Amino acid sequence: MKTTPLLFSRFAVGFLAVFFGSCASAQDWAKAKLEQSPRHLEWKTLKHDGREVGCFVGYPEVNHKATAVVVIHDIWGMSHWARGMVDDLAAAGYIAVAPDLLWGAGPGKGGTSEFADDAIPLAIRALPADQITADLDAAVQYAANLPSCNGKVAVVGFCWGGSESFRFATNNSVIKTAFVFYGDGPTRDADLERIACPIIAFYAENDMRINATVPVTTDQMKRLGKSYHTEFYPGSGHGFMKAGQAPAPAPDADTQVQERYIANKAARNAAWSRLISSLKSL
Repeated sequence: MKTTPLLFSRFAVGFLAVFFGSCASAQDWAKAKLEQSPRHLEWKTLKHDGREVGCFVGYPEVNHKATAVVVIHDIWGMSHWARGMVDDLAAAGYIAVAPDLLWGAGPGKGGTSEFADDAIPLAIRALPADQITADLDAAVQYAANLPSCNGKVAVVGFCWGGSESFRFATNNSVIKTAFVFYGDGPTRDADLERIACPIIAFYAENDMRINATVPVTTDQMKRLGKSYHTEFYPGSGHGFMKAGQAPAPAPDADTQVQERYIANKAARNAAWSRLISSLKSL
């Protein structure tokens, strides 16, 4: 290609790989969309603390310095869809920098592309929390110092990356806003007290695994005087930003499948509009 340990069995990973389309291999639509982009997209290798991390970077076609967004990929790593989000943000007028947080963990010391699809979630869940933070810090610093950046940097994450976006806000005082897509937040007051920016979170209606944590987080953030705005999207499920961008199901698909796709697509469009409007206000 140019933390906390959790129980996550190989059986569960295999099931999810089938359920979600086996990440990269089933996302030909995302790959094709990316290959058709007219924007400047490139890989950059950042060095920090004796470590290297590859980042996929996208530049907008604008005549002014732009806000930068650090993109934190989901549990499937730096997939074509994750790289497509970089391009989507560049198309909307923002510099986007997405570190492949598996960089250096692959068999050849590379990143996501060196792993079998069903091995990616296991490898991501094994990443040291301090390493993730350091990689994200390096990405923020790189983005902020780009000549074409206006100095403002936000962070956005999806699924596992959504949780990491929330956690990163407890460790970095430079970012202007942390956008959390269907991810849970840290639970300790001592961590949440360090947050220095607004948290804007996007949740699916049908995602109780995550949604069950929101009331407690809401109470904590309010008690600590932190800015935490939540939005819920009716009928949608976990991962709606990806599912709602995929091609529509076949006309003869099950009614439930059709309805789920419609809900995810509506959620994706509404959440994207909210994300972009929030970035414009930074």
